[in-house]
Amino acid sequence: MRKEYDFSKAKRNPYANRLKRQVTIRLDHGTIAYFKALSEETGIRYQTLINLYLRDCAATQKKLAVAWRATGAKGAA
Repeated sequence: MRKEYDFSKAKRNPYANRLKRQVTIRLDHGTIAYFKALSEETGIRYQTLINLYLRDCAATQKKLAVAWRATGAKGAA
């Protein structure tokens, strides 16, 4: 390997911005603890595990079954 490399004529990867995007997401403590524990077992960063899980859900078009209970007129202004 060389001691010095000349990057003066190097070009940035034009596809790098399309690979991943930073977002802010609020997760509860139990969810983070689960993925951090899984991270310890697998040696894969917990953010990567969360991304892999969400990617799998998107690829398989997994839908969350949520049934909201009607609360009536409570809380209505």
